[in-house]
Amino acid sequence: MAVGKELRGKIKSFENTKKITKAMEMVSASKMRKAQDRMRAVRPYADKIRNITANLSRANPEYRSPYMRKVESRQRSGFIVVTTDKGLCGGLNTNVLRAVTNQLRDSQAGGGSAQAVAIGNKGYAFLNRIGVKVVSHAVQLGDAPLLERLIGPVKVMLDAFVAGEIDVVYLCYTRFINTMKQEPVIEQLLPLTSAHLEQTAAEKAQYAWDYIYEPDPAVVINELLTRYIEALVFQAVAENMASEQSARMVAMKAATDNAGNLIAELQLIYNKTRQAAITKELSEIVGGAAAISG
Repeated sequence: MAVGKELRGKIKSFENTKKITKAMEMVSASKMRKAQDRMRAVRPYADKIRNITANLSRANPEYRSPYMRKVESRQRSGFIVVTTDKGLCGGLNTNVLRAVTNQLRDSQAGGGSAQAVAIGNKGYAFLNRIGVKVVSHAVQLGDAPLLERLIGPVKVMLDAFVAGEIDVVYLCYTRFINTMKQEPVIEQLLPLTSAHLEQTAAEKAQYAWDYIYEPDPAVVINELLTRYIEALVFQAVAENMASEQSARMVAMKAATDNAGNLIAELQLIYNKTRQAAITKELSEIVGGAAAISG
C-alpha cells in the first residue's frame, strides 16, 4: 500500500517537527523570563541618569551640549537599527525593518542621505541588501547583551553627529509590551529634545541641588549625556531581546499546534485509506468465494 506508506512517512516527519518546535517553545519561555528581568533591571539606571543629566543641563544654562543643538535641516540621517541575530520569531524583524524602510524613504525623498549602525545579524544583512551605508555593526550579542559590545558601534554615530556629518539620529527597535504584543518603534535619539529630559515636579525637587563642575561644565555634561544615550541604546537592545524571546515562544507554539493539526488530519486520511483497502480486499475475497461456490 504505497499511499499508506507515504502517509506514514509524512506523519513521522510532522511528529519530529512537532518535537523540535515544542522544545524551542519551552527554551524560549525560559529565556523570555530572564530577558524580561534583564530589561526591567535596566530601567532604574536609565531613569536615574536621565534625572541627573536633566538637572545638570538645566543647572548650567550658559553651556549647551552639541547633543542638544537645534537642527534646521534633516537631510542627512543616521539610523541605529536593532534586530535579532536569529530567525524563527514570527514577524518581529519584518515589522521593524518595514518601518525602517518607510523612514528611509521619507529621509531620502528630498535627496537626503542616510547611514546606519546595525545591531543584530538580520538588520545588518537587510541594510547591506538595500544598499544603505553601514558605518559599524555589532552581531552575535548572545542572550545577555554587554554594554561594552555596544559602545564602540554607537560611538561612531555619536561622533558623526557631533562633527556635523549627520543632522538627526533615529533609534529603531521593537518595544516589549507584553508576551503577546511587541511594537516596532522608530524614535529620534539625537538631537536630544526636552521630552527626553523632562522631569516631574517631585524629580525636580529631589535633584534641585547646586553643583561644582570639575574640570568644567562642558566635559561633565557631555560625558553624562553620552552615558545617557548609551543607556537608551542598551535599553532598546534589552527590550528587543525580550520581544524576540516572546515572539519566538508564540511562533513556536503556533507551529506546534499546526503540526498537531496536520498530524490529526493525515492520521484520519491514513485510517480512511487503510479502511478502504481492507474493505476492498474483503469484497474481493467474498466475491471470489461466491464465484467458486456458485
